Amino acid sequence: MPSCIPKFECLLGQQIVKLELPVATSFYGTGEVSGQLERTGKRVFTWNTDAWGYGSGTTSLYQSHPWVLAVLPSGEALGVLADTTKRCEIDLRKESVIQFIAPSSYPIITFGPFASPNAVLIALSHAIGTIFMPPKWSLGYQQCRWSYDSDKRVQEVARTFREKKIPCDVIWMDIDYMYGFRCFTFDKDRFQDPKSLVNDLHQNGFKAIWMLDPGIKQEDGYFVYDSGSKTDVWISKADGTPFVGEVWPGPCVFPDFTQAKARSWWSNLVKDFISNGVDGIWNDMNEPAVFKVVTKTMPESNIHKGDEELGGCQNHSHYHNVYGLLMARLTYEGMKLGNKKKRPFVLTRAGFIGSQRYAATWTGDNLSTWEHLHMSISMVLQLGLSGQPLSGPDIGGFAGNATPELFGRWMGIGSLFPFCRGHSEQDTSDHEPWSFGEECEEVCRLALRRRYCLIPHLYTLFYMAHTTGTLVASPTFFADPKDTSLRKMETSFLLGPVLVYASTAVGQGMDTLRCTLPKGIWMRFDFDDVCPDLPALYLQGGAIIPVGPPHQHVGESTILDDATLLVALNEHGKAEGVLYEDDGDGYEFLEGGFLFTHYVAELQSSMVIVKVSKTEGSWKRPNRRLHVQLLLGGGAMVDIWGKDGEVLQLSMPSEQEVSQLVSTSEKHYQTCLENAKRIPAVEVSSAHKGIELSGTPIELKGDDWAIKVVPWIGGRIISMTHLPSGTQWLHSRVDINGYEEYSGTEYRSAGCSEEYNVIERNLEHAGEQESLMLEGDIGGGLVLQRQICIPKNDSKVFRIDSSIIARKVGAGSGGYSRVVCLRHEIGPESNEKFYEGNLLPNGEWMLVDKCLGLGLLNRFDVSQVFKCLIHWGTGTVNLELWSEDRPVSNQSPLRISHEYEVINL
Repeated sequence: MPSCIPKFECLLGQQIVKLELPVATSFYGTGEVSGQLERTGKRVFTWNTDAWGYGSGTTSLYQSHPWVLAVLPSGEALGVLADTTKRCEIDLRKESVIQFIAPSSYPIITFGPFASPNAVLIALSHAIGTIFMPPKWSLGYQQCRWSYDSDKRVQEVARTFREKKIPCDVIWMDIDYMYGFRCFTFDKDRFQDPKSLVNDLHQNGFKAIWMLDPGIKQEDGYFVYDSGSKTDVWISKADGTPFVGEVWPGPCVFPDFTQAKARSWWSNLVKDFISNGVDGIWNDMNEPAVFKVVTKTMPESNIHKGDEELGGCQNHSHYHNVYGLLMARLTYEGMKLGNKKKRPFVLTRAGFIGSQRYAATWTGDNLSTWEHLHMSISMVLQLGLSGQPLSGPDIGGFAGNATPELFGRWMGIGSLFPFCRGHSEQDTSDHEPWSFGEECEEVCRLALRRRYCLIPHLYTLFYMAHTTGTLVASPTFFADPKDTSLRKMETSFLLGPVLVYASTAVGQGMDTLRCTLPKGIWMRFDFDDVCPDLPALYLQGGAIIPVGPPHQHVGESTILDDATLLVALNEHGKAEGVLYEDDGDGYEFLEGGFLFTHYVAELQSSMVIVKVSKTEGSWKRPNRRLHVQLLLGGGAMVDIWGKDGEVLQLSMPSEQEVSQLVSTSEKHYQTCLENAKRIPAVEVSSAHKGIELSGTPIELKGDDWAIKVVPWIGGRIISMTHLPSGTQWLHSRVDINGYEEYSGTEYRSAGCSEEYNVIERNLEHAGEQESLMLEGDIGGGLVLQRQICIPKNDSKVFRIDSSIIARKVGAGSGGYSRVVCLRHEIGPESNEKFYEGNLLPNGEWMLVDKCLGLGLLNRFDVSQVFKCLIHWGTGTVNLELWSEDRPVSNQSPLRISHEYEVINL
């Protein structure tokens, strides 16, 4: 075992902790992060951020987990936790070196080394707690949309699921159910009788989950604001007055969850709220997110009057990262107050390490792209490796329009994630399973029937996670931590002993994919649902898993259902597995009210003996049939029926018979793949002047620059690669961080999320090496037009000319041009500064990277620029060019022209 003693250094108020490990050590964890599974070469900052449309290089997402799991070349592992709630840099850019940088001082806790990464995570759970025991219905499929804007639309969606026989357990209500976005209220016109709506949903086997945000509208007469003000629960500014920030309802105040009186106030509001029939609560915007500010959150100078046991009175920088965790905890506790016989279900967007004790999470506002489908696997796994086993992405992607192929593939994979929910934002096309044609609908139906067959296994995995701290979904290398070739596998994962192997590439189904399996015995199986768009499933030799019938919702299942065991013998002819059963809700299981069965199988001569080896819990075994399916390889099997609890004896076929069964099964499998009805390869497109807009980023490439543009969401440039130096000057994030323009100064104002049409794309045309013209309708008769080009006569630069143009006669609104979020070595503090008038740069300014000896020079037309803004924060710098704010007419458009060049210093 290596020495695991960190080195400590303090510099300029920052504590730097470094841990050097053996060469070829692999890094994982770091919480909710995008990009690759194995984290060597990456740097992230723990600062909860509203990261709509994040990319693979985004350095701060919605949750913070200052934690690294290190797997040594030998397969042994250790974990390192920086015990700080403040903004923390986790730097893994140097091979086999872990470095934390955060304000002084904070302890470092190491776990291990242990013999396996699984042992590290069990040890971590002893420190931070295990996952809450979820109600069984929460493992079913869940359908969401921003927004199902009326009770009639909710009932229509629920009815369609049942009519089409697509399994589903939950319908979600986003913010539009509220009266003017006021939390704890219902819109009297569109959701007139929430109790009646929920009763109807319950009768049809659905649960209802409703959103609650932390921002409370500042409005006298609104009962939540009035009661909070009376109790004095609001976060205050440095001068002691309540902080007011803009969110969905307009001006809002924010509860200070660090105070006991605020926690009691919120929990009691939740307690009263669930009397409307609320089955679960969705905490969103709880980073906390604030509109119309560059930081997208409240000032770090705000004051929390925290209780002593939490850290006392501190500014916001101390409590920012745990704000979402505290909100989730209080929502969970409020639900328990309201109904002590039901297990709460809370979903939180923001969180901190340990928030799994109270809430599930999802991977935030992702995109309907193949890249985000691919990343979703690694993101779910990283959360599990950081202590949060109940997570999943917005299936199909939240922002943008999925293609039928993308949606079907995503449902095939997403149906096997621990948390399984489809969600999409307003102004996108419908993203229900039946919205993409008959072929995609059938793939979704098969995928979700498969999930429901596996729910007995998934529920058992969650019981194990709750009681022991083991994972639900784990990386493939957990099957053999010593095999370093498995450590970067990103298209497969384990559900206990079940290996899920998928394709995340457009146009490549399972019929053209060759699966790379860990060493040992792996038996392929399916549920008569072979399809190129569904992942392949394998059961590890030596394992037994329970499966069940494909119900339409979890409530259809009963303890008397036939029990089915899938058995894969190991090289010694043995297998074992467990099945956990309880009421699916409530707390009787804590008093022993459950049945936990240990099954074993063993080959004895030519017979396979299957029996119960051990039983835990006070429940008596139900009088039910048991179906044992013995996997032989290639999808072949032999089976036997009997009574659960009795010894079953299954005749093992001869080697020749096994060979014949396997051959026949493999041929049948290939025939099914070949004959499957394919999802049409239709791309989402938007026609303008005869040119179609593809869902694939457009790339412009010259001698010195490679530029990627995504026209379908705000026309952003998401990648600026300088080819000679190999430097990426953008944050690779399809969000505020990325080149874009706005038509006003408000957060996500027009120009930020519209779909842009490609007006013109030229190669080697009109003296330009590459050029692209984009145009987006921003309302009020205005369009935002952008031309991006790499000049043929000067390939060292690339130019951007942007205009707000009036297509109709009359004045519109002014605007400004947001330029670029650049990577830069910068301290952890954040600030911003405007330069205007005499302080305006004289036509150029430059971002310098001293480490690389390079500068990014930005030249602009001084006559077009009214002021410049520089904002620096968590590892990033924003440079912004603002035009004057004035009306726009046909004769007086707004324009900003500028260009970039990388120079050696």
